[in-house]
Amino acid sequence: MAKRRFEEDESMSEEERILDAGGVQELESEDMDEIRDDLYESEGMYEESEATEHSDIEDLISQEVKNVRPDERKGGNGDAEYDAEDILKASEVTKDFFEQDFFRAKVVRKFIRFFNEFGNKKYAKRIRQMCTENLESIEVSYLDIEEESIDLLRLLNQHAEMTIEVMDRALSDVVRMHFPNYHMIKPKVHSRVVDLPVCDSVRSLRNRHLGKLVRVSGVVTRRSGVFPLYSIVKFSCLKCRSVFGPFVASSFKPTHCFECQSKGPFTVNTSETVYKDFQKLTIQEIPGSVPPGSLPRSKEVLLFYDLIDCAKPGEEVEVTGVYKNNFNVSLNIRNGFPVFFTVIEASSVVKRAGKIEMTDDDVREIKKMGRHPEIKRIVINSIAPSVYGHAEVKRAIALAMLGGVARESTSHRIRGDINVLLLGDPGMAKSQFLRYVESTSHRAVLATGQGASSVGLTASVRKDPVVKEWTLEGGALVLADKGICLIDEFDKMNEHDRTSIHEAMEQQSISISKAGIVATLHARCSVIAAANPMRGRYNGSLTFAQNVNLSDPIISRFDILCVVKDAIDAGEDEKTAKFVIESHEGGEEKPDGFDPKRMMMGHELLRKYILYARTNVVPAFNDVDMEKISSLYLELRKESLPSGLPVTVRHVESIVRISEAFAKMRLSRVVSVEDIDEAISVVLDSFMGAQKYSMSKSLRKKFVKYFNKNNIDVLVFLLKEMFNEKMKAFRSQSVSVDEFERRISSFGFSIPSNFYSCGLFKDSGFRLDREARLILRSVY
Repeated sequence: MAKRRFEEDESMSEEERILDAGGVQELESEDMDEIRDDLYESEGMYEESEATEHSDIEDLISQEVKNVRPDERKGGNGDAEYDAEDILKASEVTKDFFEQDFFRAKVVRKFIRFFNEFGNKKYAKRIRQMCTENLESIEVSYLDIEEESIDLLRLLNQHAEMTIEVMDRALSDVVRMHFPNYHMIKPKVHSRVVDLPVCDSVRSLRNRHLGKLVRVSGVVTRRSGVFPLYSIVKFSCLKCRSVFGPFVASSFKPTHCFECQSKGPFTVNTSETVYKDFQKLTIQEIPGSVPPGSLPRSKEVLLFYDLIDCAKPGEEVEVTGVYKNNFNVSLNIRNGFPVFFTVIEASSVVKRAGKIEMTDDDVREIKKMGRHPEIKRIVINSIAPSVYGHAEVKRAIALAMLGGVARESTSHRIRGDINVLLLGDPGMAKSQFLRYVESTSHRAVLATGQGASSVGLTASVRKDPVVKEWTLEGGALVLADKGICLIDEFDKMNEHDRTSIHEAMEQQSISISKAGIVATLHARCSVIAAANPMRGRYNGSLTFAQNVNLSDPIISRFDILCVVKDAIDAGEDEKTAKFVIESHEGGEEKPDGFDPKRMMMGHELLRKYILYARTNVVPAFNDVDMEKISSLYLELRKESLPSGLPVTVRHVESIVRISEAFAKMRLSRVVSVEDIDEAISVVLDSFMGAQKYSMSKSLRKKFVKYFNKNNIDVLVFLLKEMFNEKMKAFRSQSVSVDEFERRISSFGFSIPSNFYSCGLFKDSGFRLDREARLILRSVY
């Protein structure tokens, strides 16, 4: 009736030839007609223009049908006929049914149709592109499977591993139809499931997830080497020397020899066993997503085939795969009862750019904010609104969060990230600034100097307890790649640990050469560090280097130095006290969007604004006179020798980076002259603020020509100095307009027409009495 066939298909992969049972049976013609009608009942299937392609599909279906045995279509014994379509539509398909060849063939045919016809041949185009580029996998959207067939989606949810295997088989058949010899380039092809709608956290994975498809996100902390793993295995009996197999390695363990019936011993026949590449990643919960008081949890991820080396330690990834459990001998010995070790067998690994999602409305609002004439002031005011004052610190933090533009070439890389050092007296909110950045930045890692070692900040080499191989594990700087690394109590670190981050702060890479591992990890992050003076409080009669326990090489790697002094000022102290009391009383509710009254953005809007500017705006210098920067560098070098603060060529790069950050603050793709002037002001303020009090005033007069002549920040700063002098001498809270204008003229500045009505003048507590020609300072 039916004729046995033993012909071997040349296009079969090595694993398929090994597993081939040696023969298949053909179905009768009426069965062929029934399956063909089932596959081609969609509209327009027999159009003449697609006749050639459907002829190929006919051949492919025939090949799949020949693998179906009639006795298996009849439920195994032929007594009761099971219809594959009815089983597929059932609310739950058992594993026994899924393992039947007639049912698997039905599912394969449905996936063949899906790959060939879904969405204007969406996946057919992807398959052609995959073969053109000599790749071995394509991404398959979970949502597309749902749109194609709810039955296939149900199978994927109930039997994820088996369904993915069937998808791979269908994909191989479609590839063989379009490219008959592609198996000679890539023996196996794979479908990578993406767009799973639910994203679980590592700590939420439970027993109910076992065997199911899950999607988790995390930061790669460790990556093992590449090892061979059994795929199809054959065994040799040591007694009778017979070879039996093949068997799927994950589902069979021999108990007796098929020839001599002995119970062993057995050994793996390595010459006839098929292997596949295998690698293991360890992902950790994303910094900032860990609940308070909890330690971050980790999960191991298994990678196969082309997923190997798809991620490095420090990169943030999103893993979609099957949650499985493996027997672990060491855990059983340690606990004394059966314990299983859980892993995720990855189907797809996608690198994540950031965890803040923006809608089209958010982008429109961000672009609208970028056109605001005082956007720089708005962004700076929005930084740490719970801290009063410290405008220079807020400006430096805003610049560090935005960053400049990195420049890469084949030989070297120039960093674009801005490093900031906060040095000041106790109680000046330095740690509070760091924790605000941690909650605002799209990616930030916080470390403390006392609890951080060199390997904790950079990277360490550990021996994997399972494979007994040395593996790399990234530290805080590696985990903060493309983000911000925050280091509190920076001065409490020992000198050896601080020296280890020299390379990370400038070259933004970490080189490891230990235990036979020579590797380079990325540490492309800004560093914001907070430190206390050596003697408890900052002494203005000493140089910066004498006030802090830091070496010159580490100081030169910071673009901005912010010296926060706890100076006694009756007016400012009264405003600070009132601000703190009002914040504890609750005050008015802060809106999430833009508050025009306070000229501030809400926290969520600020996060999205900074992320958009950081990732989408790449400003460039266009027809800008660089002579001003070079002459400034020459004069800074002359003054740096007696000042005790080293000035290197890195300060020139700092001006460039800060100029680009100011352009990003405006969402501008061109760096303007105003941006460069403001960057020069930041660098000069940083340099002069770190000098002795006696030198600071003389330096300000000497470098006054480099300040913007209409720089309102400088005018307000000089006005505050005059009020402090008046307060100490006469206990007065007023300054004559004529006296103020004479002081400004001596510095070479002119007062712009809008100075007395600008926002910074009013926010600083000043008001103008035009009749008396006095500038008054009021309490906040």
